[in-house]
Amino acid sequence: MTVRQMMLSRQQLLGPVSDWWRTRGALTTDGVVAVGAAAVALVPALATLSTVGAQIADLPQRPPSLWSVGLILAQTLPLAVRRRRPAVCLVVVAGAFAVHQAMGFSTTFASLGLYLALYSAGAHQGCRRLRLVGAMTGAYGVLAVALDRLGSPQGVADYLAFYLALAASWILGSTVRGRRVGEVQRRRLVVEEAAAAERARIARELHDVVTHHVTAMVVQSDAAQVVLTSAPDKAAEGLSAVSDTGRTALKELRLLLGVLEATADKAPAGPALQGRAPALGRLEDLVAQTRRSGQPIEFRELGTRHEHSADVELAAYRVVQEALTNALKHAAGSPTRVVVEHSATLLDITVTTDRPTRATGPLAVEESTAGGRGLPGLRARIQMVSGQLKAGLRADGGFEVHATIPSVPIQE
Repeated sequence: MTVRQMMLSRQQLLGPVSDWWRTRGALTTDGVVAVGAAAVALVPALATLSTVGAQIADLPQRPPSLWSVGLILAQTLPLAVRRRRPAVCLVVVAGAFAVHQAMGFSTTFASLGLYLALYSAGAHQGCRRLRLVGAMTGAYGVLAVALDRLGSPQGVADYLAFYLALAASWILGSTVRGRRVGEVQRRRLVVEEAAAAERARIARELHDVVTHHVTAMVVQSDAAQVVLTSAPDKAAEGLSAVSDTGRTALKELRLLLGVLEATADKAPAGPALQGRAPALGRLEDLVAQTRRSGQPIEFRELGTRHEHSADVELAAYRVVQEALTNALKHAAGSPTRVVVEHSATLLDITVTTDRPTRATGPLAVEESTAGGRGLPGLRARIQMVSGQLKAGLRADGGFEVHATIPSVPIQE
């Protein structure tokens, strides 16, 4: 049989055992460890291992008795709760170890349970850790004095060295605990950051959908009120436009909720958006809707339009939508130009609005760029698709929004 065959055979034998061990709870696995340690310390056939352990008293040895058996069990069986009740486990094991040493019984494998109990307390004790350390240190001092009174030949240096060995077990457990707590905190921060990013994304989507349509509806209804008595036909046309805009808003909100539900169900967002979200092919509808609100818009599309990824097409659509929304809000009635230029690797979008006739127009636009969810949120969206967005006042008092989005068209 070759070495490889032997290794495969070993894996086949140990595989089920390993799988069983990983699926057991802490009480089961620690219980197996506790029973195993007790067996090693008590079974005569394991005499070689049974004499390996910790020793500090070095007193004249007593022959084994029921007392020694009880103390051996007290040093091992409590290890079954070393992770669930680490402080209780340590107190019981340490007390049994101290009595075992003071009574002068021979060294056994069970005494190593003290090191494991200290490690477990350092790794799993969640509260009153300093009190536990202080109590154990004080108890060790009492044990050292008692052993000295009983005639132990050990000196101060010996007791100090043994204390440092015990402390090392606690420190090792504390180090493991610190790393585990740090990992938990890191994961929690990742979850919180992801939740914050998701909240920002939802807020950005709601802003993009609601603000544009509500702004258009307000402008359309205001215009209808103005001509309600003088031109009822135009008023009726304006109210019809309000109704159409409201239906479009509801349609996009349903789409947004559907995408959010798909994301919550851990479905890929791309397929959920593809073919349903606003895309470049709907820019004409967006422009036509804004024109019905009384905004004069010139729309031009240069180059050959290609199909891009859903994220890129949605980002491009939102650029035009946000720019037209700002034009309606701050420069209603001012000529607006939308130019979308297609190339092999780039989408270039420019929306310019002339100087508004109202004096407050440019000032309101400038303030809107300083905060809120509009242009700042749009800039974050463009950055997510590796694009750039520039927005600001022009020299003639107008306003310009310019976005460049790198994108390779989808091959048909």
